[in-house]
Amino acid sequence: MNTQVVFISGGATGIGRVIARRFLETGSRVHVADNNPESVAQFIAEHPGATGSVCDVGHVDQVDRAFDELEARHGRLDVLINNAGISGPTARVEDIAAADWDRTIAVDLNGQFYCARRAVPMLRAAGGGSLICMASTSGLFGCPLRSPYTAAKWAIIGFVKTLAMELGPEKIRVNAICPGSVSGPRIDGVIERDAASRGMQPQQIRDIYLRQISMRTFVEAEDVAEMAYFLTSAAGAKISGQALAVDGHTEGLTNWLD
Repeated sequence: MNTQVVFISGGATGIGRVIARRFLETGSRVHVADNNPESVAQFIAEHPGATGSVCDVGHVDQVDRAFDELEARHGRLDVLINNAGISGPTARVEDIAAADWDRTIAVDLNGQFYCARRAVPMLRAAGGGSLICMASTSGLFGCPLRSPYTAAKWAIIGFVKTLAMELGPEKIRVNAICPGSVSGPRIDGVIERDAASRGMQPQQIRDIYLRQISMRTFVEAEDVAEMAYFLTSAAGAKISGQALAVDGHTEGLTNWLD
């Protein structure tokens, strides 16, 4: 039975919730941090033994409180999964409000730093572990109309490669997962906003997105969860400093002009 302690930001909703359930299935002790109080309460009620904190990762004080709660309840940490993130605005750069840019960077980039800075001493104390940052295929390509999100995801990959170098001698593995379009409400919202900005129908935009994927399919949250588990397992023990795409092979994100 696996008794490792896993902290998952954004862990009570969306992809994070699926990842959390995957780790619980292995016997891991899971602590979720999410900015939705009802979702945190529901997750804990549905999964006896799981713990959680209400936390908006864009605010360092809330992250610090969540890690204080983690330490009080579990006393250690073996895996950090930096999953929390938002889509940000869909607009041309000149139409993006400064507040929307700041909020996207605060959650999608700063939040990963805030969690990592608290997690690393705990991983070190445990004798090593795994730190996973959720990036995106947008961190491998340019993505028109998504400049704040894309900037954050590119930065995450640089962050990961740097931390892998810093922490590798201490047996802490650091990797990024780069999901493509993941089926669910989040990508549906992105498609709807993209369609509205272009004066097109959502299905037309969905078809454009699918043409960018070699396998012509979106991925499922379960696919991302399996990669996260693999990277923390014995099978992934020598993998670090990598940006691993789970995306059906994205060919590019620029054919929005067709």
